[in-house]
Amino acid sequence: MDGTKQLLISLLLSIALIGFGCLGYIIIEGWGFMDALYMTIITLATVGYSEVHAISAPGRVFTLVLIVLGVGYFLYVVGNIIQFLVEGRIRAVLGRRKLDTQIQRLKDHYIICGYGRIGRVLTRYLTQKYINVVAIERSEHRVSRMDSDGILYLVGEATDEGILEKAGIHRAKGLVTAVATDADNVFLVLTAKQLNPDIFIVARAELNSTKKTLLAAGADKVISPYDIGARRMAHAILRPAVIKFLEMAFADDTTDILLEEIQVKPNSKFIGETLLRSGIQEEMDVNVIAVKKADGRMLFNPKNEDRFEAEDALIVVGSARSIIEVARMLSGKQD
Repeated sequence: MDGTKQLLISLLLSIALIGFGCLGYIIIEGWGFMDALYMTIITLATVGYSEVHAISAPGRVFTLVLIVLGVGYFLYVVGNIIQFLVEGRIRAVLGRRKLDTQIQRLKDHYIICGYGRIGRVLTRYLTQKYINVVAIERSEHRVSRMDSDGILYLVGEATDEGILEKAGIHRAKGLVTAVATDADNVFLVLTAKQLNPDIFIVARAELNSTKKTLLAAGADKVISPYDIGARRMAHAILRPAVIKFLEMAFADDTTDILLEEIQVKPNSKFIGETLLRSGIQEEMDVNVIAVKKADGRMLFNPKNEDRFEAEDALIVVGSARSIIEVARMLSGKQD
């Protein structure tokens, strides 16, 4: 039973008990309403004030019954309060333990530091892509929001090594710093790289002057939301068709066209195969617009004779169904 129902039942019992007492004294003793109400209240409250009138033998019996009912009601209310507190505490402890267990089982997940506006949107997007995410947020006020979003989270300072280790930084694939200040982001990048030198870090920068500092601290990519927003608005004016294409490619609710990144796994049978012989563009109707090599080089508009290598990242455009099929082929899952 939830707290609202318990409160409603307690309120109804209070009204019923007071009404029962008033009615009893009016019928048995013949008192007026105010005298009956006064006697009922002091009896239920057991404050020990003297009666307003002499009580007959039947009235005393009724008073004893009213006292027993009042004590029972008091015990009921106290019991509900204790039950609410204990169950709430147990639920919180068990819920936290369940979250910690799930976090301990994660591998190759992403850690989002800061669950503000940017952190929440980013987490929602990654979870929609079935990517495991752990959020770290220091504000207790955002716990209910994270609970309602159904994500894995930890409450504490993201710059704390203990919190990062609980989030599984040694097993994580990447980390995003989206905390309040650039100073905290720089310190967080330094701490994360110290704990896991191989982790991929995307850092948020409020000021352009902080970008170099974040890169020097170990961030692999630095993003300024204000710069991106300004560029997007400028491109919407200068290149509206390009922006329309990108919006279609990155929209979550469209199945017409997607812009995706597909990685060539080491066990794929297409390693060493040319782009032409793979049939990806002709047969699968997927356009490969760029290839990012393992050493970081980006090849735009690859040629038909270019060959696939392990850990190549293909930037492709096509329908969702075709891209999923190509991803299966390049991952080595195709029979």
